[in-house]
Amino acid sequence: MSALSDKVIAISKPYFGPATEAFLNRQCKGHLNIDVTELAPSHVKELAKWVETSGALLMDAAKASEIAGKIAKL
Repeated sequence: MSALSDKVIAISKPYFGPATEAFLNRQCKGHLNIDVTELAPSHVKELAKWVETSGALLMDAAKASEIAGKIAKL
């Protein structure tokens, strides 16, 4: 895993719990056409957008926005 993917996973765990890695893998594969382990700084803003969009389907929209903001700052 890249250091960046480790950071994204660590930020996301409190929000998605045990489903974190599967959720992030789906976002990366489905929207960025990469594996979560291939995350690069150029992917961060786009990933944050999709985490917010998809996360809002699973949790409160404010929480989804909060996590997206944390990811976007990486």
